[in-house]
Amino acid sequence: MIRSWGPISQAFVASLFTWGVTALGAAVVFFIPPSSKKLLDISLGFAAGIMTAASFWSLLAPALELAEVEMGRFAFLPVAVGFAAGSAFVYAADRVMPSCMFSGMSVVDLLKEDVTVVDPKTVKSLDAIVEESISMVKLKESNDNIARIRQTETNDATAATSNTGGSTSDATTTAVTATENDSRAVNKEETLASSISWRRILLLIIAVTVHNVPEGIAVGVAFGSAGKTPKATFESAFALALGIGLQNFPEGLAVSLPLAAFGHTKMRAFFYGQLSGMVEPMGALAGVTAVVLMEPILPYALSFAAGAMIYVVLDDIIPEAQRNGNGRLASLSSVVGFLVMMALDVGTS
Repeated sequence: MIRSWGPISQAFVASLFTWGVTALGAAVVFFIPPSSKKLLDISLGFAAGIMTAASFWSLLAPALELAEVEMGRFAFLPVAVGFAAGSAFVYAADRVMPSCMFSGMSVVDLLKEDVTVVDPKTVKSLDAIVEESISMVKLKESNDNIARIRQTETNDATAATSNTGGSTSDATTTAVTATENDSRAVNKEETLASSISWRRILLLIIAVTVHNVPEGIAVGVAFGSAGKTPKATFESAFALALGIGLQNFPEGLAVSLPLAAFGHTKMRAFFYGQLSGMVEPMGALAGVTAVVLMEPILPYALSFAAGAMIYVVLDDIIPEAQRNGNGRLASLSSVVGFLVMMALDVGTS
């Protein structure tokens, strides 16, 4: 049925599917322990293989075929330009994010550290803030004991006042003041912890969302270019959307699992996990509209999407999959992912 639709409708529906698979991956947080790093690493490796294969079979190969019609043996030039531009786009997006001074940090690092201050001169004071937050958490845990001690001191001081007169009134005032200071410290800790928590979540969502934009664009470009060359077909675009959907599963998991592991409710972790894929329909509409309106840019658009996806694989997904001691499993799952995507593309064409 979808085959008879226009390219814009096809791209939009396909991108809704990829968003849905992101939500499905985020929903895994309800069924597995948040500390299950092995599953996450295997899933990320699988995603890397799928994205690598999709970049060639569904994007670069059609781009080269289109460019050969106009430029012959120099067909690699527009493809190279588009590929470099796509990689530069993701690199620039990383740099302009609030975490640009901490670009080496992973998803888990973003959740563990407060990286909202981007001026490198403020990193030292930032560490002090984090240490203050930790010490305040410890203070909160012992607050009940502190309150009981202060209350005992107050009662003792009051009893002493009845025996010795006004000479101990200063002790009573001091005890009450200390109790009030402890209460203010706890309130300050709660406010600081809440602020840091929400900024971490926002930063994490921005990071994953930026990396989902190229995937949405790739889906839109693939459907917009369908029928333009023998290799740019509806089946190829469909396989690309299916492959991106499959690799979105671990992306949703990569957001929801660390959130749950660091104390957020599973419902909140799921919500933010699926939210990261919401940008893909918008990227798909932008990509397909550009291709439909400006057909000559097809080689550039296809290779742009490929360059963006490959950069994400090399800069983010593979390093993340290798960081928890499951590198060999992640590499094997990358090979499996590549073979699955190749079979999908070739088998459906």
